[in-house]
Amino acid sequence: MPQTDFNAPRLFVDAPMSTAAVLELDRDQANYLGNVLRLAPGNTVLVFNGRDGEWQASISGRKRADRLTLLTQVRSQDRQPDLHLVFAPLKHARLDYMVQKAVEMGASALRPVMTRYTQVSRINLERMRANVIEAAEQCGILNLAVVHEPATLAQYLADRDQDRRLLFCDEHAPVENPIAALSAIAAGTSPGIDLLIGPEGGFAEEERNTLLRQAKIYRLSLGPRILRADTAAVAAMTVAQATLGDWAAPCALPAQVAGGG
Repeated sequence: MPQTDFNAPRLFVDAPMSTAAVLELDRDQANYLGNVLRLAPGNTVLVFNGRDGEWQASISGRKRADRLTLLTQVRSQDRQPDLHLVFAPLKHARLDYMVQKAVEMGASALRPVMTRYTQVSRINLERMRANVIEAAEQCGILNLAVVHEPATLAQYLADRDQDRRLLFCDEHAPVENPIAALSAIAAGTSPGIDLLIGPEGGFAEEERNTLLRQAKIYRLSLGPRILRADTAAVAAMTVAQATLGDWAAPCALPAQVAGGG
C-alpha cells in the first residue's frame, strides 16, 4: 500500500470527504486533539471515514479544536479481502484484544455467534465498534470492519451465503500443516471466506456434526496445542491471510480471496 505517515495523528470522522470540506468534531474528538495530543489551530492531522480514502486536514476553532478543513487526499480508498471472523464472544478484555487484532490483520467483518459453550450472554456492540475504530486509527487502516449483531450458531449457518468458504477451526481435527492444507485450495475463486473460531469450551458434538455437513466447509487444525480462543483467532487469521488473503496476493479483490470448490 502507499507509504503511511505513522507519526501523524489519525482520526476517524464519519462524514463525506472532499477538498475544502469542513468537518465538525464531536466533544470527545475535540478533547482528544486539544487536550490529549495538545494540538492547536493550524496543526494538521490525517482523517478517514472508511469510504473516501485518507485526507490531510487542518485544525481550526476558537477556544478548542472543534473543526477540520480538508486540504488534500493523501491515500485513495483501498479494498480489503472478503474475510469475516466468526467467533464465540469472550469476556471484556479478551474480546477487545480479539477485535483489535482481527482489524489489524484485515478482517472485513466481525460476526459474533452464540454456541452451546459460549461463556458470554451479552455483547457490547458499541464497545466492539469503538475497538474497530481505534485499531484502524492506530494502524493506518482505511476500512472499518462491519460489526454484525450476534446470532446463534444455527441462525448464522442458516443465513450464510453457501458459496462462501467456511474455514472451521476445530480442536478435534487431525493435526496437519494448516498452511499446506489451505494452499491446496487457493487456485480458484470464491465470494469470500468465513473463519470460524469456537468458544473456550470448544464446540459441542452436535454442533461439530452440523458444521461438517455445511457446503464448502474446510476443517482446520491450528496445531498440537489447545489455544485460547483469542490466540486461536490471531493464529487462524495469520494462516488465512498468508494462504488465501492479501498477504499471498497483494491488493487482491474480494473475489480472489479463496480457492475453488
